[in-house]
Order: sequence, then structure tokens, then C-alpha cells
Amino acid sequence: MKSLVLLLCLAQLWGCHSAPHGPGLIYRQPNCDDPETEEAALVAIDYINQNLPWGYKHTLNQIDEVKVWPQQPSGELFEIEIDTLETTCHVLDPTPVARCSVRQLKEHAVEGDCDFQLLKLDGKFSVVYAKCDSSPDSAEDVRKVCQDCPLLAPLNDTRVVHAAKAALAAFNAQNNGSNFQLEEISRAQLVSSFLKSIFMYSSQPLPPSTYVEFTVSGTDCVAKEATEAAKCNLLAEKQYGFCKATLSEKLGGAEVAVTCMVFQTQPVSSQPQPEGANEAVPTPVVDPDAPPSPPLGAPGLPPAGSPPDSHVLLAAPPGHQLHRAHYDLRHTFMGVVSLGSPSGEVSHPRKTRTVVQPSVGAAAGPVVPPCPGRIRHFKV
Repeated sequence: MKSLVLLLCLAQLWGCHSAPHGPGLIYRQPNCDDPETEEAALVAIDYINQNLPWGYKHTLNQIDEVKVWPQQPSGELFEIEIDTLETTCHVLDPTPVARCSVRQLKEHAVEGDCDFQLLKLDGKFSVVYAKCDSSPDSAEDVRKVCQDCPLLAPLNDTRVVHAAKAALAAFNAQNNGSNFQLEEISRAQLVSSFLKSIFMYSSQPLPPSTYVEFTVSGTDCVAKEATEAAKCNLLAEKQYGFCKATLSEKLGGAEVAVTCMVFQTQPVSSQPQPEGANEAVPTPVVDPDAPPSPPLGAPGLPPAGSPPDSHVLLAAPPGHQLHRAHYDLRHTFMGVVSLGSPSGEVSHPRKTRTVVQPSVGAAAGPVVPPCPGRIRHFKV
């Protein structure tokens, strides 16, 4: 009996020394596919799509990791890592992301990698930190799926810009309504020889062609009467369109095929705008090692839940992106300071935490790792 009491005392003493010191230092680690975890991930996805100024909406592909810290004086802080995939819906497209098609591997898919912190108070999530980057699938992986499919082309390639302008001119020529101006080149592929295997016995080379996707904005000029685009003004109620076009070079000249979807007009916000708000301003480059700035009202990162028509669309994206073949999420979501880490310290994405999950007794049967979660579409 004395031996049993001594053993229990030693066990309690060991537990006291092995437990982390200080209040609120132990996090819980739910399963990545738990409903609560997925709810937090979907709030993060909504935040991405509501605050993208250009490019395409993203959808959730996989939850990689989640930690939940008690947050003083109340609530919980969710630290979550997610993988996303680019969809075929432009950010101006009002279609809910759940109904948007995912860009397939043979179309040269783009994957996003994001770190989020979300505060949960009274059952509601709010984003307090967001940092993402994205990258297209490798050319080697695309070739494994489709040997002859074209790859993404730089958005500022002269052939791409020429194709977009020619397609817009063709659209305006056949349009009976407003004259539209080029807003943004969103995606492009140079289609010169990707079908040559089909015509391998033909002595005639295939004519080169350029596929381009771009957005347009309506003006107060009538399309068939507009002679000088510089004299046309954007409509008071913003009207945007999304176009897909192919320009094919032929002996008799270029041939353009273009289709555009014009979205419903968007009323101008009644909130006062600062001087120069309509000018294209490059996104500032933030040093990741610099102290983070406050999350509330942080420039360039509206709060979660902002309506889609709050987009501040730029006529041209920041110059450091123009050489790219896609719009990298890194240049939009570069981090916001958290409300404070569970330990009471200022949260920093590069800070290494030493607190570990408390041990849990082993259950019978095979152990299923809580993370990463299931893949919803495909792995890039």
C-alpha cells in the first residue's frame, strides 16, 4: 500500500515539472477535417476572395495544420495553414466560389499556400492575420498530364498585350452599347506548336496563336461612335466585363475570336475617398522581419466580410508583377499583426513556439493523424 501511494506521489510530481508554466500556454489541435476547422478555413477563403484586387478567386483544397490557442480575456485564436487552388472565376465575377470551376492541371493550375490567424468570439470568426503566396504548377507536371497543352505566358509579353487590345477592339466593334476599356490582362497562353503532333505529317507549320483572358470596364461613350478612348470616362455605376479571346496569325492577317461576359453594374461607394484614391498605386513591399502593424484599418487589407463591390481595381497591377504569368497572392496578403498570441506576446509569423500539445493516452487500433486533412480536388 505504501509503495502504491509513493508511486502516485512521484507521478504527480513528474506531471507538475513536465507541464508548461504560465496560463494559456497549451493549445489544442483539432482534426483538420473537423467541422469547426473547416468553418475557419472557409472564412479564410472568403477573406482571400473578398480582398483580391485582381486575378481569380481561390477555393479550399486542403487544410494542412491547425492549432487553437486560448485568447485572453475570452475567445480562441485559430492558427491554420491551408492550400488553395485557383478557379476559373475572376474576382469581379459575382458567382459564389462554391459554384466556380477549379482550374485543371492540363490548363496549368495555380496553387496557393496560406497562413491565417482567426479570432473566434461568440461563435464567429474574424481574420487578424493573413499571409499567402501562390505559384503555377511546374511545366514538367503539366506535361505529364497533357504533353501538348500550352503553358502560362508572361502577362506583359508583347504578343499577349497585342492580342488583348485587338480582341477588345473587335468586341467594341460588334457591341451596340458602351465602349469598353481594357482593365487588366488576367491570363495568357502562347499556342504556337502544342498541336503539331496531330499534324506531324503535314508540311505546313501551324500558325501561331495567342489565348488571353482579360477584364474590361464600361465608359460613357457609345462603342460604335467612340473615336478617341482618352475622351471617354468610366461610368458612374461601375460596369465590368470578363473576356476570353484567341488571336490567330494567318497569311491574310490576324483573326480574332472573342467572347465577353458583362457583369451587372456596381454602384460607387458613398464613402469619401482620399485624394488620389483612383490612381494606380503599387502595393508596398513589406519586410517580413519588421514589426507588424495593427490589423484594424490596415491599408490594403479590408476587414473580413467586406462586400465584393469594395474592390479597388487598378488599371494596371504593380510593376513587380508584370513579368509574372499569374497574380501571386504574396503581393496582396503579406501579413497583419495578430491581437496577441496565447502567451501574451505579440504574434509574429517567424516566431518559433516551444509549447507542445499535451500527451494523450493511446487508443486501441491504428492512430489516424489529425492533420493534414483530405484533398478536395487534386494535389499540385
